[in-house]
Amino acid sequence: MIKLDKELYNKKVTGLIGYPVEHSKSPLMHNTAFEELGLNYTYELFEVKEDEVAEAFKDLKELGVAGFNCTMPDKIKAFELADEVSPEARLIGAANTIVNRDGKFVAYNTDGVGFVNALRDNGFDVKDKVITILGSGGAASAIIVQCALDGTKEINVLSIKDKFWDKAQGLVNNIIEETHTNINLIEMTDEAIEECILKSSLLCNATPVGMAPNEDACLIKDSGLLRTDLVVVDIIYNPLETKLYKMAKVNGCKVLNGIEMLIYQGAASFELWTGEKFPIDKVREKVYKSIKESFQ
Repeated sequence: MIKLDKELYNKKVTGLIGYPVEHSKSPLMHNTAFEELGLNYTYELFEVKEDEVAEAFKDLKELGVAGFNCTMPDKIKAFELADEVSPEARLIGAANTIVNRDGKFVAYNTDGVGFVNALRDNGFDVKDKVITILGSGGAASAIIVQCALDGTKEINVLSIKDKFWDKAQGLVNNIIEETHTNINLIEMTDEAIEECILKSSLLCNATPVGMAPNEDACLIKDSGLLRTDLVVVDIIYNPLETKLYKMAKVNGCKVLNGIEMLIYQGAASFELWTGEKFPIDKVREKVYKSIKESFQ
């Protein structure tokens, strides 16, 4: 059962449900933003296992929270329990943000929005572009859906042919039917990666390859593929600079890490809850400082 400390009764409450949640950077991001803008909000952590989501929804509705984020393993259940769902959440089949609208819980997925907004603020618009995404899991799904909704010309999705392949193909088929975007699900091989990168404006690694403790791993074997006009995003942020990130940086590519997607998806959630503009620069400064300290 979710309860609030008495000192929170006079605040508008937001937070995060999931399991585990204690290492999340979301409280730092949102409470920094609330303080910066002088908003009477708070962001709290609620440890909620997958089989406890329904009860948590009931408790949070009764408490009248402004909204909350959902992380694994609660994203799918939260989507299923919502009173209403946004177009991107419906296509993905998972929610990372719930907004309380007059007692109704409305589900959104801001992961993909975070991805495209981070790119846009760094001078790259996905509209009418050809892009390549490595991976087809949860984060990749959110990115694919949002890019399709935002008018991307062609999306090449490279994935290993495992037990999740059919699920990925189903997602791709649904997005094509809904958005009429040209999306190709391709078995991941070195040859396929090379072929797709050569015709793409953007490359995104949405797999865990390169994440600590396997920092020396990288799906791109030939650094020569990373030409200067290619934008490279690695959604990993531990380490802040993966092997792919470093290779792209050396080659003169515009390159972003996972912190940017994290911050911008938080910004989208924040703006849904408050209607206020998220102080990106201030939050970024705090988050980078915290992450660098945690790596020391």
